[in-house]
Amino acid sequence: QVQLVESGGGLVQAGGSLRLSCAASGRTFSDYALGWFRQAPGKERDFVAAISRGGGNTAYGDSVKGRFTISRDNAKNTVYLQMNSLKPEDTAVYYCAAEGSYWRSTVITKGYEYDYWGQGTQVTVST
Repeated sequence: QVQLVESGGGLVQAGGSLRLSCAASGRTFSDYALGWFRQAPGKERDFVAAISRGGGNTAYGDSVKGRFTISRDNAKNTVYLQMNSLKPEDTAVYYCAAEGSYWRSTVITKGYEYDYWGQGTQVTVST
């Protein structure tokens, strides 16, 4: 099993930036494909970004392409989400997720395919 703890959320003005981190403990971090999802009040959980085990492949939700960047540091057991040009509609609780992956290049974009989730960190973007 792997345990995930997100950090870095907060309040930011529209147009600003935040960097979320998700620290993992437990099994070998590099065995896992990773993803970020978000959920706003009264809405379904949405896919934000995902990264393969080796870090060479990434995927992004349409609403964040060009603004957000996912990365991972396997030596630090941490995945990051750099969020730039933030908009009020980015306001949500952001969750990181992990799933064991056989293939180093696999990117997982569906939430139901992840077995491990963090507790979430709140991001609020003001106008």
